[in-house]
Amino acid sequence: MVELIHTLADHNDDVNCCAFSSSLLATCALDKTIRLYFLSDFTEVPYSPLKFHTYAVHCCCFSPSGHILASCSTDGTTVLWDTQNGQILAVMEQPSGSPVRVCRFSPDSTCLVSGASDGTVVLWNAQSYKLHRCASVKDGSLVACAFFPPGNLFVTGSSCGDLTVWDDKMRCLHSEKAHDLGITCCDFSSQPVPGGERGLQFFQLASCGQDCQIKIWVISFIHILGFELKYKSTLTGHCAPVLACAFSHDGQMLVSGSVDKSVIVYDTNTENILHTLTQHTRYVTTCAFAPNILLLATGSMDKTVNIWQFDTETLCQAKIPDQPKQFTENWSEDDVSNWLCAEGLEDLVDIFKMNNIDGRELLNLTKESLADDLKIESLGLRSKVLRKIEELRTKVKTLSSEIPDEFICPITRELMKDPIIASDGYSYEKEAMENWISRKKRTSPMTNLVLSSVILTPNRTLKMAIDRWLSETHQK
Repeated sequence: MVELIHTLADHNDDVNCCAFSSSLLATCALDKTIRLYFLSDFTEVPYSPLKFHTYAVHCCCFSPSGHILASCSTDGTTVLWDTQNGQILAVMEQPSGSPVRVCRFSPDSTCLVSGASDGTVVLWNAQSYKLHRCASVKDGSLVACAFFPPGNLFVTGSSCGDLTVWDDKMRCLHSEKAHDLGITCCDFSSQPVPGGERGLQFFQLASCGQDCQIKIWVISFIHILGFELKYKSTLTGHCAPVLACAFSHDGQMLVSGSVDKSVIVYDTNTENILHTLTQHTRYVTTCAFAPNILLLATGSMDKTVNIWQFDTETLCQAKIPDQPKQFTENWSEDDVSNWLCAEGLEDLVDIFKMNNIDGRELLNLTKESLADDLKIESLGLRSKVLRKIEELRTKVKTLSSEIPDEFICPITRELMKDPIIASDGYSYEKEAMENWISRKKRTSPMTNLVLSSVILTPNRTLKMAIDRWLSETHQK
């Protein structure tokens, strides 16, 4: 089930976009404002609304860390805001002065893309706020943009219906007609497609348009092997142009909003419709999933933003892939819920969530803690859970013993999830190195010599090698 838990009605004109960080919801509208709300109770933050733009605000998005919010407008500017206090960090003017329709941060927060009505696309340095590169599409306005999850390319969509793929040097790799009457939105799933060919990682891209369709594409890019984009399928259900689409954080659901005033939630594995929501009274212009909890925001020309909450039944309906997407000890509470559903233990999801059982806690459960702490009374059920946990422990031990040394962080001695290269030339887990620098002297963990710089550069090659190894390991 999906429950409407809150309606925000603070904008006095059409809502154009909404976006989540881990703690905030941002909305923007034709009324020239951006509004920010706490996710804890959906009250507006003290410094909201944010006001600078002189015309309609078309798009807003958070940086991956959630510390910066970007907004873009018909006034030809893209503005960066500090989400801690609402202060303006930078105002970046589109070189042509054309209305800016879309903006997106790169996965590593180093870049920001802005696309404009005249077809220009600008890649900004998100640290210096300087223009890095600029290009343009042949025809139409740029109205959609999404970054490939590994971060080395991005896709734009135009009002003429073209999907265009760019690399991080702004070279056009590919362009094709995706929607005859124009594209309105596109989004990548952050989770790789299970069972990628040749051990590579493939990601799903969703696009939607004025032709009333949602199309699913599969895309991959490896510097050595090149770029590949394949059409996969078309999702039906809307009877009017589709204006927005977005994947859930775990990649198990896709939501769309339409001129037909409805919101449709799809299971991405079966492509079946899970829910159709019809609360809005005018066109649905935007939709977004929260990153850490099962919340969905939908915005409309009826000037409202609806907040929807999913229950565990929906979580279990959206079947997870056969293989785990990461090591068990790194599972979130939602990953544990997915695992319970896959093992036929969906009745325990609420109990585990109530006790905040994540992957590490899951592996530490005993027959005593299941009975005394989680209050699972059935002996047979406790025994089944313990058997399944023991299978996970065995798998963890096997995988841990096989991890190549170059994939292990020298600080944590664990498999790296977000590897970076420090100025000493060694690779570390990003969070571990940041903590090292903030708590200790500016010395190398490996050489004990003073670091020439504290700049940490994402090691995308190593990240892709680790992901490829994980994918191959989980297929064995």
